[in-house]
Amino acid sequence: MHLPSRIILPLCLLAMLAGLRSASGQDQAVTIQDAGSNYVLSNGIIKATIRKNTGDLASMVYKGVETVSVGYWSHRPGGAQLTDTITIDPQSNGGDRGEVSIRGISGGQQMGKGPGGSTIADVEVRWTLERGASGIYAYTIFTHRPEYPRTSVGEARFCAKLNDSVFDWMTVDANRNMKMITAFDWDHGIPMNMKEARLMTTGIDKGQVEHKYDYSANQFNTLAWGWSSTTRHVGFWFINPTDEYLSGGPTKFELSAHRDATFTNDQNAPAPPCLLNYWRGSHYGGSECSIDQGESWTKVVGPFLIYCNSGDSPDAMWHDALSRSRTESARWPFDWVQGVDYPHKDQRATVTGRLVLRDPLAPAPMPSYTKLFVGLAAPAQGNVNWQNDAKHYEFWARGAADGSFSIPNVRPGTYTLCAIADGVLGDFAKANVTVQSGQPLNLGSIQWQPVRYGKQLWDIGIPSRDGSEFFKGNDYFHWGWYLQYPKLFPNDVNYTIGSSDFHKDWFFEQVPHNMDPNNTTGQGQGRSTPWTIHFNLPDAPTGKAILRLAICGIGAKNIDVNVNGTPVGSVTGLHYNATINRDGIGGYWTEKDLPFDAGTMHSGQNVMTLTIPAGGLTSGIIYDYLRLELADAAQ
Repeated sequence: MHLPSRIILPLCLLAMLAGLRSASGQDQAVTIQDAGSNYVLSNGIIKATIRKNTGDLASMVYKGVETVSVGYWSHRPGGAQLTDTITIDPQSNGGDRGEVSIRGISGGQQMGKGPGGSTIADVEVRWTLERGASGIYAYTIFTHRPEYPRTSVGEARFCAKLNDSVFDWMTVDANRNMKMITAFDWDHGIPMNMKEARLMTTGIDKGQVEHKYDYSANQFNTLAWGWSSTTRHVGFWFINPTDEYLSGGPTKFELSAHRDATFTNDQNAPAPPCLLNYWRGSHYGGSECSIDQGESWTKVVGPFLIYCNSGDSPDAMWHDALSRSRTESARWPFDWVQGVDYPHKDQRATVTGRLVLRDPLAPAPMPSYTKLFVGLAAPAQGNVNWQNDAKHYEFWARGAADGSFSIPNVRPGTYTLCAIADGVLGDFAKANVTVQSGQPLNLGSIQWQPVRYGKQLWDIGIPSRDGSEFFKGNDYFHWGWYLQYPKLFPNDVNYTIGSSDFHKDWFFEQVPHNMDPNNTTGQGQGRSTPWTIHFNLPDAPTGKAILRLAICGIGAKNIDVNVNGTPVGSVTGLHYNATINRDGIGGYWTEKDLPFDAGTMHSGQNVMTLTIPAGGLTSGIIYDYLRLELADAAQ
């Protein structure tokens, strides 16, 4: 419909005025109020209250909605001396940014024990708010001075417990994106075989088991995760702009979000929505952070963004948070971080190169990498390597199909160049890669020849650091698969090389076989479980055979191996990593090689049996990959 100009002009003016009102709401200056025992930071969008005695986030209001009941680092500032400071005064920069610091000086004494235990190190917590930002940045700085005694940092994370009257929808990834149980549902659930698991007797998940570990996530792949409200239409998210301050590189799984599980019998106990950002995790194999006496060490964890948004649906808010995560990654490292060990963009370097795969004994050439990760990590020391190192920084990037890679924003230092790739058994490592401040480093073409002991006779699976390719491995994040296994494989696994399909014929976890059909709790014991592999050889082999097992989940103490009725050895030295009982698909990865006399095999049909012992129903194995090689005597 055509409108007269006298009507169009007022409508345009109204639109302009509305836009100005919106812009002015988004462009308020940052302020910091010293409120005695608290600091209050505000920018017209976010209002955050920080406790001076702990560094905790006591309140965070977004669009008039109180989002948190508390947010805290596991290691709070304390010790012999506690100070609070405005480290960035918004009055000095026109209201563009404000920052406060709560710092505790250890003085060589244990810092006050918090949720992550105690440590002998100075701990500082900083909170930063910028103009127009719909969120606040949090980071913490650990400093161990040379005169301090030997110490370690225990389980370490930032935790936010959210407003239970607001948030009802949790999003970790595309598979864990759902309306959640209520506190009432959890409090009235029936405990199962571990304290974190309860059978729901009420609510939307009635009849199902709720287990907080079902929401653990690969930290490298999880860019933004959080909670949202289907009634108030607001979201609350954690966003890591980088993984350099986390542990475990591209394979680390950790807790991410869940309803905070109280383990009492109180049917009215609080169990609020919970959000976690782990940098030193103790789950799925854990990580290490130990500092010697006389050692000077500091680590800056963060800054990461605690982001709030609004939208019509949880999915819309999640995708907005994912978009914001890309923005944050592009901004990293932040130029406003000052006064701590945090090199800026011009002090960091990009490391490039190309990994050229040479695998002459492979049955068929691999035309390109299907998934390649290349990283720079501290040199391995003892049992600590890139998989479980939380003490140092790590820098990882996805490589291209042709092996080329570019790792940006690397701090100066000397590293080991590491790589893993789908389809390649084992790691690549190149020591003594020195990165200079502000100097790009091109490593050129680097040869990667994976370890092989001889001709490959057969393999099962895909070396990928997890068991996701096996049956039900893409649906692993549910409590109690060990109860379903005997129903799916009543006669255990019988696998024939050349005709079986590991996607459907090889279960993702080999666990003790539950013999009680009425077992619904997961408690009790199961019998030993033999898995049988049938394979054909054209000739009788001689020399040494090597069974190579890549293992990513360990609950069993050993795997007994039998070939054609003859015991050929036992795989031992298996270190528990809790992956099965915590409903995981990949934990601390290890390779175990079992050599045996190839003369136990013959031409024609052969049978190999892998047996795990009887025991608790979660005391099994998750394989990443299996391969049999032959080092022929004539070679």
